[in-house]
Amino acid sequence: MERAVGTVVRGLRGPIVNQGDDIGQIVVDTVLNTAKTEGYDIQDQDIIAITESIVARAQGNYASIDDIAADVQAKFDGKTIGVLFPILSRNRFSNLLKGIARGAKDIVLMLSFPADEVGNHLVDIEELDAKGVNPWTDVLNEEEFRQHFGYKKHAFTGVDYIDYYKELVESEGATCKVIFSNNPQSILDYTKHVLTCDIHSRVRTKRILNSRGAETVYGLDDLLTESLNGSGFNPEYGLLGSNKATEDTVKLFPANCQPLVEDIQAKLKDATGKNVEVMVYGDGAFKDPVGKIWELADPIVSPAYTSGLTGTPNEVKLKYLADNNFSDLRGEELREAIANHIQNKKEDLVGAMEAQGTTPRRLTDLIGSLADLTSGSGDKGTPFVYIQGYFDNYTN
Repeated sequence: MERAVGTVVRGLRGPIVNQGDDIGQIVVDTVLNTAKTEGYDIQDQDIIAITESIVARAQGNYASIDDIAADVQAKFDGKTIGVLFPILSRNRFSNLLKGIARGAKDIVLMLSFPADEVGNHLVDIEELDAKGVNPWTDVLNEEEFRQHFGYKKHAFTGVDYIDYYKELVESEGATCKVIFSNNPQSILDYTKHVLTCDIHSRVRTKRILNSRGAETVYGLDDLLTESLNGSGFNPEYGLLGSNKATEDTVKLFPANCQPLVEDIQAKLKDATGKNVEVMVYGDGAFKDPVGKIWELADPIVSPAYTSGLTGTPNEVKLKYLADNNFSDLRGEELREAIANHIQNKKEDLVGAMEAQGTTPRRLTDLIGSLADLTSGSGDKGTPFVYIQGYFDNYTN
């Protein structure tokens, strides 16, 4: 009998994971137990996705505000620091800003506008047009911004991030001047020593600053790249991808995850005889049409995955085939024609008309987004996501 269901996604409930736990064995046990209790079979090309937060907790990859402050102090040595392009997020940036301020005396905080790079808005772009403000050329100080736009609270959090961030800096004993610009070199009118806090545009920002006369340039990815006084660290991403853990600590993005995913794959192979793909995932990459946030505040969707998740989809558009190649067919004839076309499709459909409209993204970004939407970031208690049938098509 043909299957009547394609992709199936299950959020798997697991135990609360703490530092030092064997996360690999926990994942394997959870998958095997859930398959047994829920009555489904483990198959080749199934996927188990594990949220990065659980991995980092098991690794004990934490750092304190004092650890951040010590690294900032060592790198900037008391100079006025231009803190550039932070995202507007209490979870993501508040403790980082405390640490930066604790390691500094004077800060110039430069915010992008109308929004940060992941879509959190300080002001609606329509208001810029109404006030005749050009976000690509104009540089505003705090007084000018307030004169134009007043006091704005974030639609979802109810926070005025200008005041909130300024107060965080000043609470640590540092001074804080706030300016608004989308041009990285604007900060150089205030200081030649810069900590750029953008995520996906950080390489460009550093290049521009270094080429325009900056004397000290670091990014969040350059802080805590090695352990400081026993702290956690991430050699590749530093503080990027970190989250607030407690009022005094942050949980860093997990490090060295590749051995973990390969170990889980091997253990599931030994237990079931099936080749299950494994990935660690963080934020998905998708945009909220209301809040305008596009979510991806981690430096990458998946820091580690097994080899079967490499590449991009190679799919044809069924409705294109039905409307064009086989528009004269109906019923079983149409089904057979489309099935035959799929079974004989080229291995590389880039540029082919029948592939137009399929999603041109990496598999890990697509699957990571699916997993992130499934597990959520709240109290669902499903840090593991089990996906079946993702690589199936109409012929399976």
